[in-house]
Amino acid sequence: MVAGRKKTVVLDLERPSDLRKLEDPEFFFATQADQMICIDEVQRVPDLFSIMRSAIDADRRNGRFLILGSASQDLIRQSSETLAGRIQFLELTPFTLEEMFPRFGSGSETVSRAWLRGGFPESVLAETERVSLTWRESFVRTFLERDLGQLGFNLSASTMRRFWTMLAHYHGNLLNGAKLGQALGVSIPTVGRYLDALEQTYMVRVLRPLEINLKKRMVKSPKVYLRDSGVLHALLEIENLEGLMGHPVVGASWEGHAMENIITAMSRWRPSFYRTSGGEEIDLVLERGRKRLVFEFKASMSPRVSRGFAGTLEVLQPACAWVVAPVKEAWELPQGAKVCDLTTVLSDLAEFVA
Repeated sequence: MVAGRKKTVVLDLERPSDLRKLEDPEFFFATQADQMICIDEVQRVPDLFSIMRSAIDADRRNGRFLILGSASQDLIRQSSETLAGRIQFLELTPFTLEEMFPRFGSGSETVSRAWLRGGFPESVLAETERVSLTWRESFVRTFLERDLGQLGFNLSASTMRRFWTMLAHYHGNLLNGAKLGQALGVSIPTVGRYLDALEQTYMVRVLRPLEINLKKRMVKSPKVYLRDSGVLHALLEIENLEGLMGHPVVGASWEGHAMENIITAMSRWRPSFYRTSGGEEIDLVLERGRKRLVFEFKASMSPRVSRGFAGTLEVLQPACAWVVAPVKEAWELPQGAKVCDLTTVLSDLAEFVA
């Protein structure tokens, strides 16, 4: 049963027997008209979209098709039929911290597990850290050697692995395409093509700077993050929490992990970051209409903000501001921000979700 429906037919297009059922998709859709048709790995057969458009136009009932696959909206738009006006996109992220609470509880051990292992189910549910890391290493290899090609990206797996690993070292920093290209021995446009592939397959987030009309000089380069902290740690060969705590990426890793949970919870808000050439900075700004929420991330139990933090808040005029850190108790800063753990922030954000 899918989405509360009793009549559902599920096709996995990686299974040859299911793929054969769609050799004549128009006939198959007609014979299953009374059921929801769930198609997994739809990116393997992009020509299906034009047939689905005809079937949807012939019967405008909502929910006839549930389409799943490792493809972004941009990739789907590259097919011959976009289904514009006939489809709603929902991004299914790896498990968030809140989704892990029912199984593992809401204590610090769950927070640490989510941070270290990321959100892919097989990684989260593995019996040991070693098994979890082994799965993530295998995932990276399979993604590069098989999945990228199936999604239409004709890229060298070995070169892409080098590029992805380099991005792991740049995680949370400003993107420097020229420097990356020089290290890889490729042009800046090629770096852009590699980055697009990882961004469109949800492996990387490119966070753009806040567009704001100020007299101050603003940083124009985007920042780059690996979206799953577990994949980040696998690429950097970090096996356990002790290894993470001693690694130079620990601060940026916490920033990216907390940021992904917040952006996922606030999916209707536009994310960006704020940074001036003078060094004033806010790690994450969420905007919706005229309202702003701002977040600083600190991987410390005694976090400190910069001297210009209060002035930056005065410029941005947020509805609320948080400093997100692995602290045990929350407190208010005189600058007008709340210091608290990620769990508390996600709870506070509930009033802004509507």
